[in-house]
Amino acid sequence: MIDSVAPLLAARHPALTWNVRHDLVGIELDPRELWELPRVRQAQRTQNADGSWSYHGGSAAIRPREDYGQLATYQQLLVLVSQYRLDRRHPVLERAAESVLSFQKPEGDIRGIYGQQFTPNYTADLLRLLIEAGYAADARVLAGMRWLLSARQDDGGWAVPARTAGSRPLTETLSLPRPLEPDRSKPSSHLITGIVLRAFAAHPALRRRPEVRQAAILLTSRFFKPDAYPDRRGADYWMKLAFPFRWTDIVSALDTVGLIGLESDRPDVARGLRRVRESQLSSGLWRCGYPNSPDPLADHWVTFAAARMLRRFRLVPGDGVAPRVEVARVR
Repeated sequence: MIDSVAPLLAARHPALTWNVRHDLVGIELDPRELWELPRVRQAQRTQNADGSWSYHGGSAAIRPREDYGQLATYQQLLVLVSQYRLDRRHPVLERAAESVLSFQKPEGDIRGIYGQQFTPNYTADLLRLLIEAGYAADARVLAGMRWLLSARQDDGGWAVPARTAGSRPLTETLSLPRPLEPDRSKPSSHLITGIVLRAFAAHPALRRRPEVRQAAILLTSRFFKPDAYPDRRGADYWMKLAFPFRWTDIVSALDTVGLIGLESDRPDVARGLRRVRESQLSSGLWRCGYPNSPDPLADHWVTFAAARMLRRFRLVPGDGVAPRVEVARVR
């Protein structure tokens, strides 16, 4: 396997360099070093008074402006938390967290991006970002995690309930006044399961719960297969790599199941790891699966994510490994 650290550092991007030195080289660094960079300052300038950001574009026939604002806030948090390591000490993050949690329903889920429909995927990934930003013990976050556990399909994974309830046009589904209840007998979606599991993998007190491990094993059994539902159904999506993680691909899935505690010698995990290692370029980089990405360093960020995942499995030099923690109940 080719060392990726040198080509990543050669890019001389301050946020990428910080992440490589901290996560791949193992140097203790303060994330606040990143908080004065132009990308963070831009987010601070454009943040709305309520903590959200404005979405540019979109159609009122699909979702109202407020729901688009939640989507824009999610997109900002993906970058600010995953690449620039903002946490709750930063006022931008604190305001954004309150904006996100203002959409939480009494049941614990976060709604809006799909209108009144349940969104286990967006609920989970928003919670994951808040957990990574220091909100793991927040009562609202724990309520959301309880809801996620209650929202599983019978097979132990997750799906968008509206998808299990039949085929409707998107505009019709988003305009319904009440959420559609799931048909739990239908199979889970590996796209949605992979996203939901990221939230549990991020939570140090919840990642080793038995039902989380069961879902992680289910996810690995779906590697390189088509999804059960039409959203990003093709098996080729497994190798469409991207970072920050948004959808489910093989690197994001392996990163998740590694944190949950699945071992590298499990046959499905080993097959996924082998495929990732075989896809590395001779330059030491991995290729982003989205060639039209506006980020000129998209390949470098994907490479960072792949190398970090392999390091956690002890497949590259370094001692990074998910910490052992006690199984905890969501109270």
